Amino acid sequence: MPPTVQTASEVLAERLARPAPLAYPATAIRLDDGADLLPALESLRARQHIVIGVLRAGAAPPAEVLAACDLVLAPDDRHPSAVGADDVDDGAERVLAAIARNPHAATVLADVLRATESASVVDALHVESLAYSALLAGSEFAAWLEERPTRPVVVPDRPPVRVQRSGDELRLTLDHPERRNAYSAAMRDGLVDALGLAEADDTIARIVLAGAGPSFCAGGDLAEFGTNTDGAETHLLRTRGGAAAPLHRLASRVEAVVHGHCIGAGIELPAFAATVRVQGDAVFRLPEVQMGLIPGAGGTVSIPRRIGRHRTFWLAVTGTAIDTATALRWGLADAALPAP
Repeated sequence: MPPTVQTASEVLAERLARPAPLAYPATAIRLDDGADLLPALESLRARQHIVIGVLRAGAAPPAEVLAACDLVLAPDDRHPSAVGADDVDDGAERVLAAIARNPHAATVLADVLRATESASVVDALHVESLAYSALLAGSEFAAWLEERPTRPVVVPDRPPVRVQRSGDELRLTLDHPERRNAYSAAMRDGLVDALGLAEADDTIARIVLAGAGPSFCAGGDLAEFGTNTDGAETHLLRTRGGAAAPLHRLASRVEAVVHGHCIGAGIELPAFAATVRVQGDAVFRLPEVQMGLIPGAGGTVSIPRRIGRHRTFWLAVTGTAIDTATALRWGLADAALPAP
């Protein structure tokens, strides 16, 4: 087995020894060993590896080296492409272990983030949705579903999105706090309807998106996962009936005010807004890869446009939660508000 973090010469030696694509989809490579890195990186990319760059010290590598990596680990996160780790070698081991647990989802995530980095938002949403639909039919998601107890789908006894108009402001509040505002089909439809109202009325100058109760949104309603097995239909629902595209179209008028748990869709959708304000304490997490999926509410599009694809990959593949201070430092959020 190769060392956890390889040098450029070790990567090239491995290529000569094993010219065929490797079954293991990821390689960690040192970015500061003084060697010419580009041949090794080009070899890894040609074999469609996920590339984890490990920077132990020194200045950030050239732009073309960063572009060849899917993730860069460094002693701190001062560089906008880097994720800070107290021990970068240990950090690389943890990322490799996370990838190994769900290699299909992790590899698809890396491919989608690369493919959509320079695409239009609409085209990028289509790529995300197609990839998500493919993973819904995959073995990793099936294994996740198998391990989970069946949960009843809960239909709220009131509209799950509260809509309030005051002058030129439209306030949209996710309103199912009993389920931590889990993003259900009913909530999606209610949000899309309300955003349609805003698109049709140009006298609405400001749209505030908020959440009732202790959390803004705890992510997709897990009780609904796996209930629709028609991949084509789910793709069309996400791209034609989802909230990501209208939020993008309205972004200049949207302010998201988030708090508590902002999980999955609970940060993927707010990230489209022109302004994201954090009220009180909050945590942000993308758990989908651990379920054998990728973010599917627009997160592979909205979040990289705020924090870059390297940090987005790390958030999603590890499922690590970050706090408000990190979200502000990275640009996932724009301002902090005091607790209500």
